[in-house]
Amino acid sequence: MLQPDNGVGLPGTPGRPERPGRAGRTRRGFLSTAAGAATAAVAAPALLTGCGSARAGGSTLQFWNTYAPQRSADPAVQRQAEWFTELVAEWNASHRVQIELKFIPGATYTNGFKLPSAFAAGAGPDIFLISPGDFLRYYNGGVLQDLTPHIDPEVVADYGTSLDTRTVDGKVYGLPMEVEPLAMYYDVGAWEEAGLSEGDIPVTWDQLLDVGDRLRSSTRAGLVFETQPGYYQNFTWYPWMWQGGGEVFASDGSVAFDSPASRAALRLFQDAVESGIAPRTLPAAGDVISALSSGNAALWQTGIWQVSSFKAHAPDYRYGLFPLPTPPGGEYATVLGGWAFCANAQGRDPDTAAEFCAWALGTMEDACIDRMVDWCTVAKSDVAPRTTVLERGAATGGYDFWAMKAFKDDIAPGGRPEPRYPPVVYKAISDAIQGAMLAGRDVAEEAERAAQSIDAYVKSYEGASLI
Repeated sequence: MLQPDNGVGLPGTPGRPERPGRAGRTRRGFLSTAAGAATAAVAAPALLTGCGSARAGGSTLQFWNTYAPQRSADPAVQRQAEWFTELVAEWNASHRVQIELKFIPGATYTNGFKLPSAFAAGAGPDIFLISPGDFLRYYNGGVLQDLTPHIDPEVVADYGTSLDTRTVDGKVYGLPMEVEPLAMYYDVGAWEEAGLSEGDIPVTWDQLLDVGDRLRSSTRAGLVFETQPGYYQNFTWYPWMWQGGGEVFASDGSVAFDSPASRAALRLFQDAVESGIAPRTLPAAGDVISALSSGNAALWQTGIWQVSSFKAHAPDYRYGLFPLPTPPGGEYATVLGGWAFCANAQGRDPDTAAEFCAWALGTMEDACIDRMVDWCTVAKSDVAPRTTVLERGAATGGYDFWAMKAFKDDIAPGGRPEPRYPPVVYKAISDAIQGAMLAGRDVAEEAERAAQSIDAYVKSYEGASLI
């Protein structure tokens, strides 16, 4: 039971080996989405011909983000906003080309509407943040500037596999600021009330459902999986598929989604909901801290970022952590998310925008390493994406807190990077999850339907490697 009073952990599992992929660039409209996807439709002609207006203007570059500038009553959010404002102020004090922060509310930004629409209109930001799940939308759309010329060569090795989903043909198009693994959080009070002990920590899927069943009540969800369709729900579902050996694509690039492992992972989400252990809608409107601390949920699959939120909002609340359980014969896996700095290849000054990204996160200078330590262990709670940053963060006590130590030593080592699937692939998987989990459809039919949709798409796909 990974709690502050015992410090018990599980051995890490080595990450998967790298797999070969297919290279290439697209001439098609990869910022457009599948019909019905919850994103704005964006066409390549608008993206490519609209760059003239984006290039016009003075010597100030816009940096779109969900953190700053803003004033917030939330101390965790406020500290993160301050990190961004301090970063930009430091750059502006020593560079002719200035950076201007533009705050975009998270719901607008992460749901995929704001950025594609802006790029389609030729008014995309000069610098912006994207997750791996959105990488190919922008790379294939031709709007990601190559950052490699500005990055210290040692930094590429320092990042290691953290760069895998941001690299094409050996060139880096995004610099991660963090690594965010998923785990299971639980309410210690509810755990004790149910008569559970450390020996009841689930290590299998069946045990997870059994414990969730014991923890639930008329007012408390026993186990919470993400229910809202989107990139985030897919992100939370992938490790369950991986644990059984499932993949969306095989190593040769062929579609492999319709597999026993995919069907089993779909069935896990379906069984949790149909048995009443997991709710159909998120408790407390998705506010994990409120839901757990107020007794509306007992178990919740979520990420390392919640550690800083608990410190800020519920410092005395008792919660525990454990790695995601595995199916029979399966191998532990979690998923590693996180945002990255990117530069607009069609912006006002792509070269300076790329230089800024590298200056912020891509040098071996002490100032760069220290600011990344500050982001991952002070402003926020993340596993550092670079070896030197992780080592310095550990040496300065950033991972001494029991939950941070658990994520660093026991949870993250079995992680795989979030996949970088384009919108059509993401949507097919999302539809399968929603169909099985909430509509109660046959999991075999949902897996087959998704695989057919993905296969039809990749037959004409011309972009960067999907794996």
